[in-house]
Amino acid sequence: MGKSVIQAADSAGLYVVPVSFDAEKKSGQTVEVCGKKILVHGPSDRESILASVFREYPNLIVVDYTVPATINDNAELYGKVGVPFVMGTTGGDRDRLYKIVEASKVYAVISPQMGKQVVAFLAAMEIMAEQFPGAFSGYSLQVMESHQAGKLDTSGTAKAIISCFQKLGVSFDMDQLTISGCIYCLRVGRVALRDHNVDYNKCHGETRVLV
Repeated sequence: MGKSVIQAADSAGLYVVPVSFDAEKKSGQTVEVCGKKILVHGPSDRESILASVFREYPNLIVVDYTVPATINDNAELYGKVGVPFVMGTTGGDRDRLYKIVEASKVYAVISPQMGKQVVAFLAAMEIMAEQFPGAFSGYSLQVMESHQAGKLDTSGTAKAIISCFQKLGVSFDMDQLTISGCIYCLRVGRVALRDHNVDYNKCHGETRVLV
């Protein structure tokens, strides 16, 4: 995703600062994207590097696509330095993440989904949940979420959809979440459907909602 963001920013004419952060063992390495060599820094010097970059580029915005285990520490770093950020990584301790942002007063975009059509759908679901609470009471719900095999966290999109349907009266406990291979099965009812004609290892993301 990080490379995709760089490519999108480059195609939009935005300047991409050639700095990134990763594990200590990757410090000093370079990654080439869009003809630009991105220098990777490890955790030991990331605060000083980020502060230096922010001084040089005061309009800097960090776009974070890492792993769930690091998002809270990363957010604390961005808040400490004072740099606005977009958190593209899902998972982690979301309540703590929100508190970090509120305490730091930095601008941040945090969403379980960055696709504009899905964001619009989730907004519509929130409106429906507020205006018609309990409308789906008595119905069962199945949400099938599929991702590439390397995805490390449960889908934030699926969680957001479940939250809306809970407000609409559908009974669902997140403890019912089951993971089968690379398939994330969120179940209410007896059956979670799987399309055996789809190679889910090649999927970048798909959500199916059955009510």
